[in-house]
Formats: sequence, C-alpha cells, structure tokens
Amino acid sequence: MTGITGHVQLVRDGTLARLGPAGDIDGVGGTAPDGLFAHDARHLSRWQLRVAGAAPVTLRPAEEDPAGASSVSVLTPPGTREAPPAYTVFRDQSVTGGALTERLTFVSNLPEPVTAELELTADADFADLFALRADRRTYERPDTEHTARPVQGGVRFEHRRDEWHARTVVECAPAPDSVRETPDGGTARTLRWRLALEPHGRAELRLIVHARPHAPLPPVPRPAGRTRRALPPGASDLDRAFDQGMTDLDLLTVHATGVDGEDLAVPAAGSPWFLTLFGRDSLLTSLFLLPHLPGTAAATLGALAATQGQTYDAFRGEQPGRIVHEVRKGELAHFRQIPYGRYYGTVDATPLFLVLLHAHHEATGDRTLAERLEQHARRAVDWMLTDGGLEERGYLVYTPDPGGLVNQNWKDSPGSMCFADGTPAEGPLAVSEVQGYAYDALLRTARLARDVWDDHAYARRLDDLAAGLRERFLRDFWMPEAAFPALALDGAGRQADALASDAGHLLWSGILDDERACVTGRRLLRPDFFSGWAVRTLASGQAPYHPLSYHRGSVWPHDNALIALGLARYGLGDEVRALADGLAAAAARSGHRLPEVFAGYDRRDAPAPVPYPHSCSPQAWAAATPAALRTALAQV
Repeated sequence: MTGITGHVQLVRDGTLARLGPAGDIDGVGGTAPDGLFAHDARHLSRWQLRVAGAAPVTLRPAEEDPAGASSVSVLTPPGTREAPPAYTVFRDQSVTGGALTERLTFVSNLPEPVTAELELTADADFADLFALRADRRTYERPDTEHTARPVQGGVRFEHRRDEWHARTVVECAPAPDSVRETPDGGTARTLRWRLALEPHGRAELRLIVHARPHAPLPPVPRPAGRTRRALPPGASDLDRAFDQGMTDLDLLTVHATGVDGEDLAVPAAGSPWFLTLFGRDSLLTSLFLLPHLPGTAAATLGALAATQGQTYDAFRGEQPGRIVHEVRKGELAHFRQIPYGRYYGTVDATPLFLVLLHAHHEATGDRTLAERLEQHARRAVDWMLTDGGLEERGYLVYTPDPGGLVNQNWKDSPGSMCFADGTPAEGPLAVSEVQGYAYDALLRTARLARDVWDDHAYARRLDDLAAGLRERFLRDFWMPEAAFPALALDGAGRQADALASDAGHLLWSGILDDERACVTGRRLLRPDFFSGWAVRTLASGQAPYHPLSYHRGSVWPHDNALIALGLARYGLGDEVRALADGLAAAAARSGHRLPEVFAGYDRRDAPAPVPYPHSCSPQAWAAATPAALRTALAQV
C-alpha cells in the first residue's frame, strides 16, 4: 500500500490496477489516479462494491502480497455491537496480463440461512494517462462513441474514435440477477446479485475484467533466472532489498518487439506512469542487472535498436540514429495529440545504448549481439557526431523542446539545470554527465570495432574523438574554486555552477582524471550532499535546494547506484560502503523496496526516509539499484 494515498497498486505484464483501501475504484485523476490500466488507457474507472445496500465496513484494508500482483481485503455490511454483521466478505483481487480477477467469498456468521445482497457499479472511461495526469490541460476527443451493454454473464464497455477501438469486458460467475443503468446516466452500470448462504455457510462470486486495448496486449515472455528464492536466516538488508528488487523487476517486465520481429521481455520504467519501454531507464536498469541477468540487456538493446530513429520528425524529436526516449500506445499518442508515441527527446539514451552494447559483450564474451547490432551502433555514433552536436559544438547538447521535455538528460524536470543562485540554465545545454556517457560510449565502441568488427581505422577514429572530448571537458567543466565539475554549460558556454549529484556519474564513466575523481567522490559524501541515506541531487545550502523538489534536493536510488559504481572505479571503498549502508537502511524502512525517489531530509531528522509525494513504486532502476550496489561493493 502506498504510504501517502492509501491505495494498493497491483502490476503485472504491462497491466496496472490501482485500488482504494477496500478494493474499489472511484475514477479519480490527478497525481494519483485509480483504475485498471493497459496501454496508457484506463479500462476501468468505477468498480464500487455495496453490500446490504451500503458501502461495506473495511475490517482489513487491501494489502499487496509479497509478489505485488494481488491483494486481499476483509469487509462486512454495516453492523453494531448488539447486531453484528450477518456475513463477512473476503475480497481477493489480482492482476495478470490484460485482466483484473476478483474472487468475493461470502461467509455467513449466523446459525440460520441468510441472503447476501450485493451491488457492483462498473464503468470504463478509457481516459488516456496523459489526460489524467495533465496539469490544467485538456485534450479533445472528437467524434467518439462510448457505449455499455449487457452481455451474457456480464457487461461490455466500448470506446470508438475513427479507427480506434478499445473495449472492457466484465465476466461474472454466477451471472448477475440484473444489469441496470445508474441514476446519474452515462455508461456506468450496476450489477446486482442475491446470494443464498446456508447456516454458517459460504458462497463465492468470481469476476474477471478483460482490458482489450486498440493495440492488442501480447503475452510477455518470462525471462529465466528470476525465480524468487528463500533468503537464508540473517540475510542483510541489502540482500533483502536485492530480493525485493528482483521481484519488482519481474512485475515491471513488459513486451517489446526486436529488430527481426521477435518477442522480447524488457523492463518498463515504473508504475503507475511509466509502464512502457524507456530508453534511458531500461538501459541503466539492464546495465545494473548485467552481472545477474545478461539476457535483460540483450532484450533491451534489441528493442531499442528496433525503434531507433530513421528520419527527421521535429514533432517527436526523431533523428536518424537517435535512440528512443519512450514508446506509448495510447489514444492521444495514436492521433499525434502528444509526441510520445515514439518520443526521442533524450540526449543520453544514444550513448548509453553504446555503453550497454559493449558492456554486454564484455560481461558475456558473446560476439553475436554486437555483430547483429553493428549497423545500429554505427548509426548511433553518427547521431552523436552530427545531430547530437559533438562535431559542431564539441559536446552532446540538446535544445529544450517546448512541446515535450524542456530538459533531456535524466533530470528532465523544468528548472533542474540551474546555477547556484537558482537561475535556470538556458540552452542549447551541454550537461556534465552526458559528456561522460559520450566519452565512455566512444571508447567502448572503439573496442567493439577493434575486437568484434575488425575495423581498426574506425576504432582509432573513435579513440581520438574520445581523447579530444576528455581534454575539452576537463578544461571547460572543472571549477577550480569549488574543486568540483559544473552541472552544465549553457548556450553561451557559461558554467552552471550548482553543485549537483551528476558529478558522481563522471566517476562511473571515467572521464575525470584520478585526482579530480577522488576529490569529487569524497566531496559527494560530505553532509550537504549525503543525507545519511544517500546523496542528494543537489547539495543543501544552495539557493535552488529544496528537499521535496523532484531534481533539486531529493534523493534518487539509481543516481546513487551510478555514484557507487563510480566510487568503486576509483577505489573509494569507505565511500561505497557508506552509500550502500545508507540505501540498504532506507530500503529496510519501506518493506525493502526502494522507491523511484524520496525526499532529501537528513537522516537525523526522521527515523525513515520521507516519501516523495509523486514517486513511482515499484520503479525499475530503483529496483535494480541493490544489484548495482552489490557490484560496487565487490569491487572494493
């Protein structure tokens, strides 16, 4: 159950159910919408149970099982101490690919026969996730047809708009005694049953809600190696966080298509907003998992190669060779009312694609994938040199996209790229950690060219480009007075001098020399950066710092995973252990599940990390963070 909203979130195979404490769905929107979701659409917007003519009393609220795909709540009709409820309802709900299944078990509490009266009001508004989460924005849906009609054993809801056709089908066993319209009109329907209970007897009602989006939901191949194993007695908090992370990643696995049309299982970014393939998120998640599940990296690389940019499309930021940021299959994306059907507004997914491709070859010794994706890798390098800006500007840069993402690095919220006084940095922007990714990508692709593709001239060219990039970076980004790298260079080449966690990624990529790397790494563990749980995105004490800001003072586990790997690269063992201990302790205080992000408050001020109000949980790269911490610890 999420600590702030009290909702339960069930997720599996690209399908999400977000339920209230009693297992109901009320159709809310905003930052915490409830409903049954598939392919970015809400396929169930009302699911309200009434027993004996009233809302049931919740004896035990819905609670996720350890695997996160089912929940159980205990309800009764209203009663008093003198006249306790005649029966109890055990509500068991679970999610599988494209379906919400519910089993209602009615248990009589009386020594004589009793009839349980039940009503269930259902509706499907087929709202697009982007419309539900929009801030003061509305999206037209012209010429739509929205219907509901009884079918044998249940009810069917349909939504049509031109060629777009989505359905939700509710199947019931036993069938309802009646299906009626609700007094408020619309497509909502109320299903009614009268169930006879023998003395101290029981009856069962089974319901299945099938979400059938416009684009079918293919089955998700289940990757090998993710079977949950019993932890030994005395397992550490980090071991338990790793185990929970593997479970969460299984829940977040979704279907994707490879370069030859093959079915792949890839990590979605997170729930509830990002239950789809994301370039940066899926790449870093796969990289963290590489020592444990190399097949995840292979699948992610194949899926991203299949969606690599082919042409120029300014609306969605597509450019030849560019790796996609996110893939959406909802109605608004289909009709190009939003650019996110395939959105390419990321400056870092392309170099990270190259980093992971080589890392996979290095970890497995298998040449097959690197050979198969050679041309995709070369096109990715070409993008970095041309549209990415390396040849013309000397750095990978991005220009804010007013119709999409203003910032296109991992800190992609407005205002995240700033000066120490809080002034926003204006683009085209060259962000520090992205230059490190580019440097590493050039070196690693040079190794592939030399060792796998047998192209030594290309390898020498990439090595030379990497050396030039490193020389420029150390000259232009290092701030001697602060003894710390700048966050970014703005469009005028000025150093955005805010002290930010991005510097830790530079250790991971290896673009800093040994002296600067060690100075930077130790600086990140000082109290203004290190909260006691982990490193903040922005050091406290600066004007733009806010512990509840998305990217200007909060704590992101995956950010710290990259920092830990970087610290290990330079032999900073004490710092790695402090970071790993802090994150393991943070996980232990939230069921051993690390959220996407939590607040930047100091550990001395609260006994547990303070939740960030809009954090995704589970979230893929947070779930994979314990795996990265294990790797870092093993290296020191």
